[in-house]
Amino acid sequence: MKLLTVILASILMLSCSNQTENSSEKGLKDYADFPIGTATSPRQLFNNEQLRGMIKADFNSITLDNDMKMHRIMPAENEFNWEEVDRVVEFCQENNFRLHGHAFIWHSSTPRWLQEKNPDSTWLAQFMEDYILTYGSRYRGKVAGWDVVNEAIMDHTGEFRSSIWYDAFGEEFIARAFRLAHKADPDAILFYNDYNIERDTVKFNATLRLVERLLEQGVPISGIGFQMHIRMDIDEETIEYTLRRAAETGLQIHLSEIDVIFNKHDDNPGGGIQIYDEVTEEMLEAQGKKHQWFAEAYIRNVPAEQRYGMTFWGFVDSHSWIRPFFRLNDWPCLYDADYNPKPAYFGFIEGLKSSQN
Repeated sequence: MKLLTVILASILMLSCSNQTENSSEKGLKDYADFPIGTATSPRQLFNNEQLRGMIKADFNSITLDNDMKMHRIMPAENEFNWEEVDRVVEFCQENNFRLHGHAFIWHSSTPRWLQEKNPDSTWLAQFMEDYILTYGSRYRGKVAGWDVVNEAIMDHTGEFRSSIWYDAFGEEFIARAFRLAHKADPDAILFYNDYNIERDTVKFNATLRLVERLLEQGVPISGIGFQMHIRMDIDEETIEYTLRRAAETGLQIHLSEIDVIFNKHDDNPGGGIQIYDEVTEEMLEAQGKKHQWFAEAYIRNVPAEQRYGMTFWGFVDSHSWIRPFFRLNDWPCLYDADYNPKPAYFGFIEGLKSSQN
């Protein structure tokens, strides 16, 4: 198995390095009947030719990891920064990529200047309206879907997270943001996006209740985003249960930020728990089987018409957010640090094949 993996990896990397826009070589996207995406940055996309070639070979959907968040788009009051997003929009249009917008409202991307302003609710309501309408209208028809609100619910308790938005408006800030996003682009698919909802059933049930209230109020929510930052030891039955329950809403389901780690963390910056100092071939093979399983689980539990797609939060171990954010040495991606495809890559392909049966 190890020799076969090495041989396949060598063949694939050779094909990626020689690939042109007219190449017929198959990448991940060619094994699925729904979009396969990756998070990336303008720096990776425009300054790293090898990474750009790998993205074009394997993916057909892009999410910017940071550059579409509020602190990047509006670094100062009354100052919009469109340059990087405009470049990415042009790239997506030229290369037939879907662009997914991440994210309009997220507590962690609220700019420092806005928090320090300590605005009252009247000012903040007008700011939200101007911001979302200006931003969403600029990219109307160019961004397929948006994470309208990101991570508004707390782990384990299901309560709403305290933030400048919740403290000003309560739960209503979520409905307000969705209505504004829909006004800005009536054709965009609009998501509530959160982490751990695939396994924290208290948080998941709170999310479903939120979605049900929004639908009852006529709020134009059209999708649920499961970030899907998972560990190797996460219970698979629970994940299948939450995917199935979410799909019963009839909304689009996006696995929006996929990676699979071996070690643990407490979800806080610097909160890595280093269990494995080195990765073995057996661990990598198990990670490959896990990738096969969750591709199959998505296909098995989400009807075809509700599959918005599967997006990896980076695809090369050495560029993963996991390492610097949690200060944790891990191997969460499809490619290793030397840009070689891992068993996870080939396992994912095997899982995707069931979508073509």
